[in-house]
Amino acid sequence: MRFETAEISLLGDREDNQDRVAIHAHDGGLLMVVADGMGGHSGGALAATTAVDSLRDSYAGVTPGFDAAEFLRAAIVRAHDAVVAVGEEVGIGSRPRTTCAACVVRDGVATWAHVGDTRVYFARDGELVTRTRDHTAIEALLQDGLISEDEIPGHPMRHYVEFCLGGAPERPLITLSEPVALLPGDMLLLCSDGLWSGAGDATLAAGPQQGMSLADWLSRTAGRAVRACTPYSDNTTAAALRVLAE
Repeated sequence: MRFETAEISLLGDREDNQDRVAIHAHDGGLLMVVADGMGGHSGGALAATTAVDSLRDSYAGVTPGFDAAEFLRAAIVRAHDAVVAVGEEVGIGSRPRTTCAACVVRDGVATWAHVGDTRVYFARDGELVTRTRDHTAIEALLQDGLISEDEIPGHPMRHYVEFCLGGAPERPLITLSEPVALLPGDMLLLCSDGLWSGAGDATLAAGPQQGMSLADWLSRTAGRAVRACTPYSDNTTAAALRVLAE
């Protein structure tokens, strides 16, 4: 199976970029990670860096035939423990925390997991098949039908995240997907809330037009998301994969 990948991370209207992104190939497979740091300038960046590095190191050590879902569950727990530990070491008053989304693609099958409001989108033929559901109070309101998708970006509770990596030692809720067999044209997108809040689900699912590279599309989409939220745009980060025809 052939595919193209792209990643981007924009500062937005913030003083520091606390997002981190990685696409890591190993032994015929691929790991994609996006982390959105929380808890102050240095703390958020430290948490996101620690989480991404931990996940990348875990993936570098996998053996043939590993179970992707079990790997993601264990690796995210290790990343959480690493963020907790580094917070204790540096003694930051507000312990560093981060949301996280990770996806493994191997043998034509994708499996993903997330903690917090960093999302994974899966699209086919330009249409949204599914996206992850945020670990937030506002997502619960959405699922109960008390608000609409359009109300999320401006809602006062949008930034209340219920689960994250780091902070308290207790392990967070980790939501795992079922394995998905990929087809040519399928697209996977992992992104921080800076992208999805400014772009919207339909735009993110549509993907590149014919003849446009994934990198160009991601750059343009992220730029538009930042401009849509100016002067209050957040760090805007994403990793994307598109399956190519054989």
